[in-house]
Amino acid sequence: MDYLLIAGKLVIGIVFLLVIVRLLGRKELAEMTPFDIVYLLIFGGILEESIYDDKVSIWMLIFALILFGLIVFAIEKIAEKSDRARVVLMGTPDYIIKDGKLNAKRMKRNMMEMEQLRIMLRQNGIFSLKEVKDLVIEPGGSVSINTYSKYKPVTAEDLNIEKPEEDPTVLLIDNGFVKEDMLELVGKSKQWLYDQLAEQGYHDAKQILYCEWSETEGFYIRTYADTTAAGGRE
Repeated sequence: MDYLLIAGKLVIGIVFLLVIVRLLGRKELAEMTPFDIVYLLIFGGILEESIYDDKVSIWMLIFALILFGLIVFAIEKIAEKSDRARVVLMGTPDYIIKDGKLNAKRMKRNMMEMEQLRIMLRQNGIFSLKEVKDLVIEPGGSVSINTYSKYKPVTAEDLNIEKPEEDPTVLLIDNGFVKEDMLELVGKSKQWLYDQLAEQGYHDAKQILYCEWSETEGFYIRTYADTTAAGGRE
């Protein structure tokens, strides 16, 4: 089979994969529904079967992928417009624990064992079932947990402490390279960055492994020399 044809099919497949992913929206793996996973499996099957079959032309592959994309788009739109269709296609959240009461039937329906439940709790920093007021299995398989108030961490508001707001940090230097897009995002220039670094004793940005900054917290900088001293860079 012509290697150029294989390469062409592969490139087309990657392009359409990006389109399908965009249709599914920006989701983490844990947020994907069973149907999202089925979409990707079907897509992989179409691409795998067509790449090495010389009877399948590039135009046939394009037709199949366009048709598949339209079907995915139609299903997503139907689920978006119809509550009933959304339940069938995407699933619904399922309460495993409600008001502190464990529902064994729903655990069985979700094919969940008690030790699996305990693992999920530990992954969320909870080490006893008695702390949990509500636990929901989301359609993608992740869990949402609401603990009893007495087990929640104490906040500054609980103690009537006025705590100043903190701005998120931005990465300004990564492995010695100045990230100009991040500087533009915060309305700063490269010269401003160099001046600020010089004030703190850093005169060569290429020697900086990591530099983050926020309006409220200022700079946090680590050089290659810091990691070498800690045994982190060879």
